[in-house]
Amino acid sequence: MFQSAERDAELDPDSLEDENFKALTAEEAQALKKASPKLSPWIVIAAQVVVGVLVAGLAGWLVGSEVAFWSAAYGALAVVVPAAVFARGLARQLRAPNAGSALGGFFVWEMVKVTLTVAMLFAAPRLVVDLHWLALLAGFVVTMKVYWVAMWLHSKRAQSVAKI
Repeated sequence: MFQSAERDAELDPDSLEDENFKALTAEEAQALKKASPKLSPWIVIAAQVVVGVLVAGLAGWLVGSEVAFWSAAYGALAVVVPAAVFARGLARQLRAPNAGSALGGFFVWEMVKVTLTVAMLFAAPRLVVDLHWLALLAGFVVTMKVYWVAMWLHSKRAQSVAKI
């Protein structure tokens, strides 16, 4: 019984004393919020469009074929279109009445995104005449990696804000 009371005291947030913790004033909290804005999914999607166009142009130039250009562009579209549908769906989830329904909505929209991506990749041979698979894969993979670059850059930004 003594151990249970001791454990409950350890878990009580009011009883925790952390010398590294500093409560922020309202002004400091507002300045921190202003210094670290949220990363909009639409900015990431715009970056994906730019990267997709660049990869498609590079593929067309390197291979010397218009088919390679369109194949890489379609690969990029197989990332961008589902991402845009996902972002739009999540924007509607912000009005969810509780966290459980928001989380459920997140999983539903993620499933929609994955299904749409797979469907677009399966449709590629019918939509792009003489499909160049390597170019399609390059457009798809490089455009997909924009997520990782955006998260990395955003984490670097957050680390610089933490030093403030």
